[in-house]
Amino acid sequence: MALEFHPADKGILPDRMIDALARAGAIVPARPLVPGQIQPASLDLRLDDVAFRVRASFLPGPGTSVADRIAALKLHQINLGDDGAVLETGCVYIVPLMERLALPADIAAAANPKSSTGRLDVFTRVIADGTRGFDRIGAGYRGPLYAEISPRTFPVLVRAGSRLSQIRFRRGAAMLDAAALATLHAAERLVDDDNADVSEGIAVGVDLAGFSSLIGYRAKRHTGLIDVDHRAGYDVADFWEPISARDGKLILDPDEFYILASKEAVQVPPDYAAEMVPFDPLVGEFRVHYAGFFDPGFGYAGAGGKGARAVLEVRSREVPFILEHGQIVGRLIYEKMLARPDKLYGEGIGSNYQAQSLKLSKHFKA
Repeated sequence: MALEFHPADKGILPDRMIDALARAGAIVPARPLVPGQIQPASLDLRLDDVAFRVRASFLPGPGTSVADRIAALKLHQINLGDDGAVLETGCVYIVPLMERLALPADIAAAANPKSSTGRLDVFTRVIADGTRGFDRIGAGYRGPLYAEISPRTFPVLVRAGSRLSQIRFRRGAAMLDAAALATLHAAERLVDDDNADVSEGIAVGVDLAGFSSLIGYRAKRHTGLIDVDHRAGYDVADFWEPISARDGKLILDPDEFYILASKEAVQVPPDYAAEMVPFDPLVGEFRVHYAGFFDPGFGYAGAGGKGARAVLEVRSREVPFILEHGQIVGRLIYEKMLARPDKLYGEGIGSNYQAQSLKLSKHFKA
């Protein structure tokens, strides 16, 4: 069974089309896909049963396979299996994924960490053979996929089948331009700010006023490990220091990791998906939001809905940097779906972050 499109059809493939891709052999899993693996506009990718610790991150480049680079750079091979293994902070690991691709000539793909992965400060990117960039798979790609994993703050326990990354499939260019975004915002009120800047995506600022005096969390150092498949199993106080609101400012300490929230509540209508991108690539003092994909239905309550806050995963660079309340830290760009998903984010699919405000990953007790 093959997917057929009109030449003008462009957009992100929804859940049922991802399922059709798998049935047509464009997604080739080493083990059958499991319930819940297909999300409204993406597919969760599963780790296979071996990990390679390597000397450094790399890109294979044209004509080179990831397997060849692993052979040249690996320091140690680790069996994940069913019992799993600990990935240590400060190390770089390459893990083959269970899902291979055999994409049609008109379908490309893009990957990103899952929200829960980013909120643990686990730096994760997807690599494919012959590629020049991370997390981008060209149309027509046929071959294996690999995850590069580097825990930054907490050591993590992973196993075969753990899902740290997700991949979405796209036909053509479907990003809304400024005029189309303004029209959509007028119809759906994408952000709860009547003066929102929507010229180059929805501007997203940081909330340093606080939620009952709390503005965020700073990760502790030298903690215990976190099992990435263990939900609501850890005490917040063992891993995080709460940050109280003070004067609308926060000094980011070098090489520390913070969980903050957006000042704005945003929503993604059912026929669209969104991605957070840097506000200004020249502002290099900090990085915001490792996991930047927002499924159709995120925060959605119909036109005029209140939306949900975007949780911001923030890491400072080499120097202290002052954030101020409302400072723009990113922009949400919107893309058209090829069709509305059968199930939206938050509708009976185990969505962890619908209607969120300031929220840690699913691994921590409420």
